[in-house]
Amino acid sequence: MTYKNENTKGITHLGNKDDRYIFDYNLDLLEKFENKHKGNDYFVKLNCPEFTSLCPITGQPDFATITISYVPDVYLVESKSLKLYLFSFRNHGDFHEDCVNIIMKDLISLMEPKYIEVWGKFLPRGGISIDPYCNYGKPGTDWLETAKKRMQMHDLSPEKIDNR
Repeated sequence: MTYKNENTKGITHLGNKDDRYIFDYNLDLLEKFENKHKGNDYFVKLNCPEFTSLCPITGQPDFATITISYVPDVYLVESKSLKLYLFSFRNHGDFHEDCVNIIMKDLISLMEPKYIEVWGKFLPRGGISIDPYCNYGKPGTDWLETAKKRMQMHDLSPEKIDNR
């Protein structure tokens, strides 16, 4: 059964049982669809607790929860395409900080959101966990100032960590 309509033009992954997981970073997996509520500012929060990538030096796997929060403008990211895209980092060798910035920049390029933040909460390796955070506010909007404020206040009240 197909649920295609005007808002789902260009979406190929959702409902496609023949999709294959790609094990190397692939930006082309991301898809978007039109925001039906362009007049409203609202947050979309995506929690991705099964992110994996590789250390670029040792090749050891890194595991993280990636949290993406954004305020859409014209487009939203389609969630299955995001899942496939994030899975494509599986054999990608990059530092934690690079991964979250690449994800954010790719999503900005795809959707041009009013605001977006990406937070990686990586499990410890060698006794240290690394939690990089990045954000972006669209120039010419109030969200640019929001991005600056959220960055300045980002970790002043860190959450309780009980899973690592």
